Amino acid sequence: MSQHRSLKGSSSVGAKRSVLKRFERVKLLKSRGKWKDGSSPIGLPKTKPDE
Repeated sequence: MSQHRSLKGSSSVGAKRSVLKRFERVKLLKSRGKWKDGSSPIGLPKTKPDE
């Protein structure tokens, strides 16, 4: 039985992700000037990654 194509990881290593991790979202918000120092990293607004 062969492995489903969505489970193969070697070909999709360089693929663009549409979901950001929390630290990536904080970094993006800082670069856009929408992050206040001392803000909680819980409950961040949705952000689209830079293209």
